[in-house]
Amino acid sequence: MGNQQHQDDSAVMGSTRHEDLEKENGMFTVEGACWVFGDNVDTDQILPGYAMAEPAERLGSFAFAGSSVPDFAKRVKPGDIVVAGQNFGCGSSREQAPVALLQAGVRLVIGASFARIFRRNAINIGLPVLVADIAGQVRSGEVLGVDIARAQIRCDGKSFQGAPLSESSLTTLRAGGLINRVRQELARRS
Repeated sequence: MGNQQHQDDSAVMGSTRHEDLEKENGMFTVEGACWVFGDNVDTDQILPGYAMAEPAERLGSFAFAGSSVPDFAKRVKPGDIVVAGQNFGCGSSREQAPVALLQAGVRLVIGASFARIFRRNAINIGLPVLVADIAGQVRSGEVLGVDIARAQIRCDGKSFQGAPLSESSLTTLRAGGLINRVRQELARRS
């Protein structure tokens, strides 16, 4: 059961692992084109209710299907970054919403603020979220460079400082999510 569950988790979450970024760049950094959304983007916009009937491994193909960019899943490129205003991920506690973003290829979500449950679910599956109010200062399509550990964001010669994540959140993200973190900690104990 343990190995089967691990394989199922990987299929559902996607193959994005943040250790690869650290090995490639020497630090926890990402670079990607941004998609700018407004305030109060709820989980029904991120992953509409009808998508919940789909197999878990297909959730990424429905990312943002209920939003102002319903073809997001067809247009997003691996490594892209979502930038949003206030209260991103509000609404239901649908834990599949961040899974859909990760599967679609989103590498990071930056928001002025997040719904608490969305933020926690994202970190628990290995999707970084940073608090920074930059939605009004960047445009969709611009390339952002982000040092996640330092919460530093660069775009077109401009720099922005976000709120740093806790060490516990960074440890979870470096492990690729909470399940992987727990497995690593248990392996160290045995």
